[in-house]
Amino acid sequence: MKAEERSNWVRHAAGTENRFEACFTGHAYEPHRHDTYTIALTLQGVQSFDYRGNACHSTPGNALILHPDELHDGRAGTDAAFRYRAIGIDPCLIQNILGGAALPFVDGAISSDPGILGAAHALLGDLEHPLERLEHQDALYHLAVSLSRVAGEKRGRRIGNCAAATRARDYIDACLDQDVSLEMLEHVSGFDRWQLSRDFRSLYGTSPHRYLVMRRLDRARGLILAGAPLSDAALACHFSDQSHFTRHFRKAYGVTPMRWVHLVRSSSAQTFYRGRSAAS
Repeated sequence: MKAEERSNWVRHAAGTENRFEACFTGHAYEPHRHDTYTIALTLQGVQSFDYRGNACHSTPGNALILHPDELHDGRAGTDAAFRYRAIGIDPCLIQNILGGAALPFVDGAISSDPGILGAAHALLGDLEHPLERLEHQDALYHLAVSLSRVAGEKRGRRIGNCAAATRARDYIDACLDQDVSLEMLEHVSGFDRWQLSRDFRSLYGTSPHRYLVMRRLDRARGLILAGAPLSDAALACHFSDQSHFTRHFRKAYGVTPMRWVHLVRSSSAQTFYRGRSAAS
């Protein structure tokens, strides 16, 4: 195996939570956005990235908090490799814990706050074994409370109709292979489409369309790792063709589908990809 392949890999953890460890030299990711909170711990080297107009540099001992739908990239801050662990967290889990408040927004992206670090270590300390359900829920609670405390007055307004936004999301989850419109979401949720769109963003950290695309990409990643050709995975997940799929994939993850597959399969201790975390 080439030296570059040995130092560039992604290893997914045991369990259903979207947890992973990765190692990179040089350039890692193009600018992209997630529809989850990304909570990470830098383990080795300098983890550098651009976020909200600032160049950020994290070293071992720091936690990273990337808010849903915020553009960022990734690279090594020195000639040496950087290694980190991360988890993607459905924003509605954080919002549900906070009891109806909109998502907390933490300025910057690097934190040494003891509460955030403690929750991150609880979620990411052991990737060899699945988290017990109560263990996962307890760590999420401490994370949500810590994020809210650090965000302070910038937590935002309360959401007008959580139930309607939840019905809209459930409908999208059930209709990934169909065309979806705000008119349809208004009908199934029983709530004004434009207010619903605003509440959906506050509850889930992203727009209804972005949420739909990300769920289709989740499904496509599972198909690709199971051996499906890119063109077949694209069509099966309601993308018009392979180039349309690749364009959305790169916007979401910062790498092409083939680059992502290579990174996952370069891991010497790979566990299979299980997709997005189930709601707890």
